[in-house]
Amino acid sequence: MDIWSKEKRSEVMSRILSRDTKPEKIVRKMLTSMGYRYRLNVKDLPGKPDIVLRKYKSVIFVHGCFWHLHSACRDGTLPKTRKAYWHKKLLENKKRDARNMRALRKQGWKVLRLWECEIERKPDVVMNKIIRFLSM
Repeated sequence: MDIWSKEKRSEVMSRILSRDTKPEKIVRKMLTSMGYRYRLNVKDLPGKPDIVLRKYKSVIFVHGCFWHLHSACRDGTLPKTRKAYWHKKLLENKKRDARNMRALRKQGWKVLRLWECEIERKPDVVMNKIIRFLSM
């Protein structure tokens, strides 16, 4: 039996941000400091990319390591409780991400995925990655 009631789980989950997260704000600040203009969460593109740079036909996804199962990170692991639920949910997130990225590339967009851990631990590396990505 799960120790949290359904109501408690719902309350906790409702506080999780899907936009304007700390890593997103860091990336946006980087882009602004470099003089790039962008749009946020464009609804008419597959997956509503976090950042869209139309001039460069480029999109950037800022993925949380837990929610998108970042395999190279300790935060990209399944919780010890309710394993079947989380396994299904997080694998669906990963499959949806892949579909959206394929669809965007098929439409001619360049796609960059940045991970929460790399943004927080190595912002200078992320900035160089963004510069290289947008100069391609």
